[in-house]
Amino acid sequence: MRAFVFPGQGAQSVGMGAALAEAYPAARAVFDEVDSALGEPLSRTIWEGPEDDLTLTRNAQPALMATSLAAVRALEAEGVRIADGAFVAGHSLGEYSALAAAGSLDIATAARLLRRRGEAMQQAVPVGEGAMAALIGLSYNQAVVIASEAAEGGVCVAANDNDPNQVVISGHKDAVERAILLAKEHGAKRAMLLPVSAPFHCELMQDAADAMAEALAGTDIRPPAVPLVANVTAEAVSDPETIRRLLVEQVTARVRWRESVAWMAEQGVDTLIEVGAGKALSGMARRIDRSLKTEAVATPEDVTRIAAMLAA
Repeated sequence: MRAFVFPGQGAQSVGMGAALAEAYPAARAVFDEVDSALGEPLSRTIWEGPEDDLTLTRNAQPALMATSLAAVRALEAEGVRIADGAFVAGHSLGEYSALAAAGSLDIATAARLLRRRGEAMQQAVPVGEGAMAALIGLSYNQAVVIASEAAEGGVCVAANDNDPNQVVISGHKDAVERAILLAKEHGAKRAMLLPVSAPFHCELMQDAADAMAEALAGTDIRPPAVPLVANVTAEAVSDPETIRRLLVEQVTARVRWRESVAWMAEQGVDTLIEVGAGKALSGMARRIDRSLKTEAVATPEDVTRIAAMLAA
């Protein structure tokens, strides 16, 4: 049993998806559709940079979705259907990619929603006031205790529970910096600020959540072809109204990725196929459950390999 998973912010790189667009007309059509939806040539930024422009949250989010959906269309051209999987899941913005891949959102709508999401998340907290940090080598429970101690009246929380050895914290910059020092005192292998422009997945994002509630209110969300394992609940959901509510909650809530992957494994999933840029989710999955087989699809060669593997 397999599930398809979709990466989040941080996986982007200049040039991603270019080979897919060249090899598969259906993949190229995805980038054209996103460009049209946004009214600008985002594909040029994706393929040519500069990297600083691609990294901007307003660009990175729709760009990563476009790259993931281009890979989906390439897979479909080789006879691989997302609907043949048991579940879809995505890390943070990757949920929008997962929903588009499963037919719950159309690509143009997903692109516009992610542009709005990226802008709202950037605007929610003035630059320099918030931060995020990765704590490596500590458990989720340890990270929660450290974040709480470091908050000192401000905001500092565990924002991404990625795998048994990696938790990302988020909040006010001074509190996050205190947490880094505390994490090192508690034996963290590494504790470091992340190069992000805002403190995602914490209560400081409430204005962004409000903006997404407004944006999603009028959005046509259809039942996905296969259930979505949601970040907020770490369980499967197919009801459109529940999906709408969880996409709003997701902006301020913890990304329960470790629990999501473990839940899928408990349901019988033995293979995770990461669709889009990078291989971060594959690495996390192997640390969560060593019995899981992982595959990543980012190039035409990956597409033909996966298609052959699944046809065998």
